[in-house]
Amino acid sequence: MSHPALATTDDAFAKVLADTARGPQRDGAFALWLVVRAALSAAPPAPPAARQADRLRALATRIRSLNAPAPLRRSLVAAIADLGAPRAPAATLVLAALAAPAAECLGRTAADAVQAAARAARPGSRSAASP
Repeated sequence: MSHPALATTDDAFAKVLADTARGPQRDGAFALWLVVRAALSAAPPAPPAARQADRLRALATRIRSLNAPAPLRRSLVAAIADLGAPRAPAATLVLAALAAPAAECLGRTAADAVQAAARAARPGSRSAASP
């Protein structure tokens, strides 16, 4: 079972990726999208995947291979570590912490997509993310 906001979030990031030129910004947008998807998969109402730890390790390896802007890359690594921690903070908090680096490195559209995903990841949220 996937998170209800996943489809809307994917659409928002598809627009971000389409509007981003090749290079570090596009790599950063792609890396951000991967981390947002991982955070949403750990958010209620969907139970965390049984192999979430394996997924996060693979994601960390993938992020290292991308040439994202340094401030965003540091934030993404921290978000992955937070999601994999034994007492992980809520996915909402992890996503909210990514909004500022996304705005700084990728622009307002990417930050808006992250904020919409954070709102959708709130416990008790029934609506899908809207960009």
